[in-house]
Amino acid sequence: MEEQQFAPPRQRVVLLNPKGGSGKTTIATNLAAWLAGHRGAVALMDFDAQSSSMHWLSRRPAELPAIYGVDAGRPDPHVTRSFQLRVPPATRYIVADTAAAIPAHRLCEFTRSADAILVPIGASDIDMHAATRFISDLLLRGGEDRRAGRLAVVANRVREKTVAYRRLMRFLNRLRIPVVAVLRDSQNYLHAAEQGRGLHELPPRRVQRDLEQWASLIRWIRLREAVSVQPRQLAVS
Repeated sequence: MEEQQFAPPRQRVVLLNPKGGSGKTTIATNLAAWLAGHRGAVALMDFDAQSSSMHWLSRRPAELPAIYGVDAGRPDPHVTRSFQLRVPPATRYIVADTAAAIPAHRLCEFTRSADAILVPIGASDIDMHAATRFISDLLLRGGEDRRAGRLAVVANRVREKTVAYRRLMRFLNRLRIPVVAVLRDSQNYLHAAEQGRGLHELPPRRVQRDLEQWASLIRWIRLREAVSVQPRQLAVS
């Protein structure tokens, strides 16, 4: 029997946290830049009305790997919603940067088709309090199952060797959700954002420490890719 060729399935990574300022856009843009340079065609969807991800994309130099942008935060009354959210057929990865204050009953709209869900959480008491309620909503009302393995936390903008950092790590351990990266509070993210670049597109010596922290997040994204591909391959007879 002649072997059939199948296109790789599209992967969808969703950044979620209803608290503003948690770092969703920073992680989404840097992840999209890495994927564009290392894994294939990428679409970046911005569901925030402030369009911060789209602003970053507008600054992106033309010589860098292209990223297709979808401004999803402001519905266009002249087209259907599905048409507005379309991406090129060749797209292999979709990175969704969601808005703040998503109602609990709408979480399924963003999670049901996701291959990976990343929740950035900061080290302040306000961040942790908001995360407690959000994770509860995600598990109870959003229908997310810890055992599925697609939900993970990123400890964001932390300062190691501080009381706040130790308190955050104890809090995250209690959530019983994998912490796939601990990202420091670094000006390199600001410099990258101003240029429409990702950390991986800056001079390596300048961002070496930050790249080391991203390594565990990249490994987890690759693992999720492998897990989501495997069932579809096994289903082929």
